[in-house]
Amino acid sequence: MSLDVGARLKVVRKKRGLSQRELAKRAGVTNSTISLIEQNRVSPSVSSLKKVLDGVPMSLQAFFVEEVPVQQQVFYKSNELPDMGSGKVAMRLVGYNHDPRSLSLLHETYPPGADTGVEMLLHEGEEAGVVISGCLEVTVSEQVEILHVGDGYYFSSSQPHRFRNVGDQPCVLVSANNPASV
Repeated sequence: MSLDVGARLKVVRKKRGLSQRELAKRAGVTNSTISLIEQNRVSPSVSSLKKVLDGVPMSLQAFFVEEVPVQQQVFYKSNELPDMGSGKVAMRLVGYNHDPRSLSLLHETYPPGADTGVEMLLHEGEEAGVVISGCLEVTVSEQVEILHVGDGYYFSSSQPHRFRNVGDQPCVLVSANNPASV
C-alpha cells in the first residue's frame, strides 16, 4: 500500500485553512520544505513529518487514519495520455484514471492508410468525433463518408463501424464515446 504523503498533507493543510507560509511558520520550517513535501519532491522523515503536523496541530496517527477525500486529477499533459490504440492508430485517452469514468475522450491519430481493421467495430453506447486535420473515411453500417477538417460524426456504437485514413497526410481527430469503452 502506498500513501501520497504530499497530497495528504496539502488536503489536511487546506482543510484547516492554512497557507503553506502559515503552516511553515507554525511548524518552524521553511516554506520550501512544505512545498517540496506537498509536491512529493522530498519524502519527510517521521520526525520531520511530526514537526510539520505539530503546526497543524495533528498527531501522526490522525494524519494516517483520518479520512481525506482523494482529489481527482483534472488536467492532463500530453505525455500523460496513455495510448489505447493498436497497430498504427494512436488513441490517447484523456482521464484514464478518473474513477468512475463514464465516457472515453480520445485524441486519435491515423497515419496515411491506417485503419481500425477489416473487422467492423461493434459495442454498446454512442460515439462522436470531429476531424482536426487530414481526412478520415468513416463507415457506419452501409453508410460511408469521407470527413475533412471540421466535419464530425455521431452514431450509436451498436451499429458496425470502421475508421480509415484515405488521405496522404496524418488524420487527427478528437472523439468521445459513452459509456467508456477503453
